[in-house]
Amino acid sequence: MLRFSTLCVGQRALPSALSLGRVAVQQTSVCAPRATLQQSITRGLREAPNRGSFTRRSVNVQVQEVQHGLKRKIGPMEVGQLAACGGAVLGLGSLCYYGLGLANEPGAIDRAAVWPEYVRHRIRDTYMYFGASVAVAAGSAVAVFRSPAGHRFFAFCQRRPILSTVGILAAMIGTGQTMMAVPYSPGLGTKQLLWLLNCGVLGLVVAPVGALGGAIALRAAWYTAGIVGGLSTVAACAPSDQFLKWAGPLGIGLGGVFVATLGSMFVPPTSTLGLSLYSISLYGGLLLFSAFLLYDTQKIIRKAETHPVSHPYAVQAGWSVAPFDPINASHHVVMDALNIFIRIAQILAMGGNRRK
Repeated sequence: MLRFSTLCVGQRALPSALSLGRVAVQQTSVCAPRATLQQSITRGLREAPNRGSFTRRSVNVQVQEVQHGLKRKIGPMEVGQLAACGGAVLGLGSLCYYGLGLANEPGAIDRAAVWPEYVRHRIRDTYMYFGASVAVAAGSAVAVFRSPAGHRFFAFCQRRPILSTVGILAAMIGTGQTMMAVPYSPGLGTKQLLWLLNCGVLGLVVAPVGALGGAIALRAAWYTAGIVGGLSTVAACAPSDQFLKWAGPLGIGLGGVFVATLGSMFVPPTSTLGLSLYSISLYGGLLLFSAFLLYDTQKIIRKAETHPVSHPYAVQAGWSVAPFDPINASHHVVMDALNIFIRIAQILAMGGNRRK
């Protein structure tokens, strides 16, 4: 449920929540004070009266030292960027380490050759639903963003931000929990219809990304695909329980990111606390949901391997086993991918608006 909340509150289901106004305010609070301070110090030093050639050289040296000191200042956003870079390096190193088979224990990719056919079908169906969920959510987002009704809805969200956020959050949680509560059966049924409805609501939440521009959205989609593919490969090559032990720390981190995301909506972004909360929500959330992707991928594999199979004799005796549910298994990975996508789009928008 917190993943729904983090996605909805972080996105706020509004065009303004996708860091259009937020990034502009943030860049003003980060870049403008430094530029103003630098210009005032530089002007004061250079306009000093009665300076000679030696004074002029010393003033230039002082100006260069001031500029260098201001450029080296590290704030909350820079700390988040360093953490994200460290996570990227760690992920790339893990991909090389586990991909080359340097781990002491076998991973899922090593056991794939001896998997029964039903395990292969379960994993295949899970990732087919994952791809279909992403496609339906993307189609829903494009349809909402291009329709006049969608723009009227965005205008209503700007007028009533709290009401709209609570409403969309309730829709996401309601459709998601109802979908997961309905038993799975192959074919087109109630479960599949609720799955389509939930994907449509997710598309409604992702739709404001279009306000950042198609180029940014497309780049964010490609980067997200690379992250999801790389981390899924790491999880498949790593020992089977390597990331399943992260459930407790990931839950604590999810609560922290949710609180930071919620707090960034009310704390002024011009303050150090506001920037710190936004940095935790943005870069901390990116690292958190990347780790969740590792955990959920191994959870899917473990569930596909250990879920009991319905035996004909048990059915005749009146015992039945619930079938493996690929929709529920893929749902958490979908939420991870959407949270990663939204944060990458915000980071790209911040970088794209920077003047060189």
